[in-house]
Amino acid sequence: MATPAALTTTPSTATHGSLSVAQGAALSVGAVLGTGVITLPALAAAVAGPASLVAWAALVLLSVPLASTFAALGARHPDGGGVSTYVRRAFGDRAAGAVGWCFYFAIPVGAPPASMMAGGYVADVVGGGRTTSVVVAAALVIGTGAMNLAGLRFSGRVQLVLASVLAALMTATMAVALPHGSTASLTPFAPHGWAAVGTAAAVLVWGFAGWEAVASLAGDYRDPRRDVPRATGIAVVVVGVLYLGLATTSVLVLGPAAGSSQAPLSDLMAIALGPQARVVTAVVAVLLTVGAMNAYFAGASRLGAALARDGALPGWLARGGEAGQVPRRSIVLVTVSSLLSLGAAVVLDLGLTPLMLLATGCFTLVYVLGTASALRLLPRGTLGWWTAVVAFGSVAALLVVNGVHALWAVGVALLSLAYQSRVRVARR
Repeated sequence: MATPAALTTTPSTATHGSLSVAQGAALSVGAVLGTGVITLPALAAAVAGPASLVAWAALVLLSVPLASTFAALGARHPDGGGVSTYVRRAFGDRAAGAVGWCFYFAIPVGAPPASMMAGGYVADVVGGGRTTSVVVAAALVIGTGAMNLAGLRFSGRVQLVLASVLAALMTATMAVALPHGSTASLTPFAPHGWAAVGTAAAVLVWGFAGWEAVASLAGDYRDPRRDVPRATGIAVVVVGVLYLGLATTSVLVLGPAAGSSQAPLSDLMAIALGPQARVVTAVVAVLLTVGAMNAYFAGASRLGAALARDGALPGWLARGGEAGQVPRRSIVLVTVSSLLSLGAAVVLDLGLTPLMLLATGCFTLVYVLGTASALRLLPRGTLGWWTAVVAFGSVAALLVVNGVHALWAVGVALLSLAYQSRVRVARR
């Protein structure tokens, strides 16, 4: 990732940032929770029926070692490069540049389907169909970019408010809808066979991608070694409870209809409170999407500046991304690229699923390389190291489940290697 000269410098390890534990936990919750609660309960139920709850539980359990591993790395090596920095320390410059590209360029691919999901909820209330969805999606991309241009302190405060409101709204949704549920909805438990649970888990990866996103923010904490593990622990508990609670409520209340629901949150609220509740769920969908995109844009913009600083991206991208400053050029690039990706999806009439799977392939490869670096950087034989072993084995299995969709990530990694090779030759 770094040029030979950059290897002699010390990465930014600022311990006097402005990010509090509460704000960091909120960013983590926003990154992971995000748009997963909008559509995933229905998608997973369509694949595996009530047995999709097993897949949900498995992904929640996976979050514990995975989040713990990235928290341990962030506490020991706080730097804007996040996962890319860890891979550089473990496997060298080119591998770090490749993983950095995978994450950085996955964001513009993942932002359109995320924002379109929220747009679909708004269209469900106000009408306008696909046109409304696209307009809302574009507004969310632009708004998130503008919010990050205002600085991390501002976006962190906004995220704290959003996460608190969303947790309350989701809890209320489960509370009012669950009394309408029935255990009879659990039969038959695995209508599509137990193999479908694995397929459902592959779909659910979209909802659990995010633990690596805030690794790039570790250097912005006031005390990374103390604050990163605390913020991550809070986020794991909140995410696990909300995801499992909502998935269970969807299956018990909606029954077989859960698999065909286009807006499961709206359906749950409508059953309990009437059709007017769909307005509330549209607001929830937008807030969830803003939360997720805010966290990803914040992490990706700092990663882009760090990659440029170390020679894995053009140097002009690093300007304005010095420690304590807002990486404006990187934020603008992420925002514009997301808009272009959204435009391409509209012109080519692509559905949400193709872009979701492409982004998931990149995130999974990032997980594999990130946890592999933990095996080399964390003290061998310690609890943290053994946790990393479990995390690495789990995400390696997920990469296999992703199958052909991981080829996009491989292509991005190869492009990164080609770019870095060209830069090295040009500098000789």
